[in-house]
Amino acid sequence: MSDNVALCVDLDGTLIHSDLLLESFLLLIKDNPFYLLLVPFWLLGGKARLKREIASRVKLDGSALPYTKPLVAWLQEQKAAGRQLWLCTASDESLARAVADHLGFFDGVLASNGQTNLSGSNKAAALVAKFGEKGFDYCGNEKVDLRVWPHARGAIVVNASASLAATAARVTQVLGQYPFKPAGLKVVLKALRVHQWAKNALIFVPVAAAHQLGDVAVIGQALMAFVAFSLCASSVYLLNDMLDLAADRQHHSKCHRPFAAGTLSLLFGLMAAPLLLVAAVLISLCLPAKFLLVLTGYYVVTLAYSFSLKRMVMIDVLTLAGLYTVRIVAGAAATAIPLSFWLLMFAIFIFLSLAIVKRYAELHQMKVQGKLKAQGRGYQVEDLSLLQSLGGASGYLSILVLALYLNTPDIARMYHQPKLVWLLVPIMLYWVSRIWMQTHRGNMHDDPLVYALKDRVSLITGAMAAVVLALAV
Repeated sequence: MSDNVALCVDLDGTLIHSDLLLESFLLLIKDNPFYLLLVPFWLLGGKARLKREIASRVKLDGSALPYTKPLVAWLQEQKAAGRQLWLCTASDESLARAVADHLGFFDGVLASNGQTNLSGSNKAAALVAKFGEKGFDYCGNEKVDLRVWPHARGAIVVNASASLAATAARVTQVLGQYPFKPAGLKVVLKALRVHQWAKNALIFVPVAAAHQLGDVAVIGQALMAFVAFSLCASSVYLLNDMLDLAADRQHHSKCHRPFAAGTLSLLFGLMAAPLLLVAAVLISLCLPAKFLLVLTGYYVVTLAYSFSLKRMVMIDVLTLAGLYTVRIVAGAAATAIPLSFWLLMFAIFIFLSLAIVKRYAELHQMKVQGKLKAQGRGYQVEDLSLLQSLGGASGYLSILVLALYLNTPDIARMYHQPKLVWLLVPIMLYWVSRIWMQTHRGNMHDDPLVYALKDRVSLITGAMAAVVLALAV
């Protein structure tokens, strides 16, 4: 390539595996959800005005974006060879400059300015006016770039299909390609966090506690509740991941989540989240009305957690404990089984302990990485010892509740061998102690409930508890 021909680079989907309009929109509603009411009025003024209104209200971190690393490396080589590089994008100018400033190798920026949306024909006209017909090479990724490539000397096709590259070759010379594997089913399932659906098995706890696992009708209702809750939870997971992009991209493991890594389009998430919620509600209509109320409460509290509660020290773990417990409440509501006070108290304490396990594990990882505090949280590394004390105490309190319950008349009525049930106390003491020991050693890399379902020792412990209960019945 001749160094005297400008190299112009598209931003959304090309330089980054994302879209700055959607990224900035999510930053906006995370800061203040009520801005959603203004978006339709801004859009009446055109797409360029919408972008400007959003961009003027958010602060974009240019370092917290999923860049196309092979392309960035090549652009750095081109710059080192003395070539002129320009960032040319339909994103708003202020956001584009934040990206250009971070990368540091662009000579200039051409972008939407609040009046003109620099996309398609508008971009082509701007580039021809700046560099002349065939006076530039252009890196793009979408069909809309086919309006630009005929005016370019050459095309670099990035993150696009082979068919788009073939079409580009018919209107200009294709100088290079940077293919990108599209998101498959595995990526979609990862975004939906299907593995987290295991937590919704808590819906069956009231059924098991009431000894109604053999009732087909009750199990059918519990299964419907499980599916509804799982779809609702996935809807929230999608929204939470989209609202937490910046923090996830700085996290050692969450940076691999599909939205944070840019392997799944934010547009997919914005469309799938409400559809999953609607499906959950439709299933809920087939269950008692109380279940829909519980599901609504779960969704509202989870939204509050995603927007603000997760950043409040201790409020976040209390909320997580409540969200675990509400699954048990949902199971009771779906099957019309009365809730036990003892079960609720046990659940609150054990889930608070597990929620603190989750925070402790994150902070421990921050300590290993030499960081002082968790990104997007209110905790500091120096809180580790206190969290360990609080979490361990909460876990043991749950066992105290269990022990007190085992001394009530209810046990004699429900079990033929009530004394056998006392074996649950040492079993639980061992499991809670081991969970905290594993966490203290830095071995807790997942949600503690999901960890328990993968951990061989936890599964054996659970099987022992099940055997004890089966023998006691």
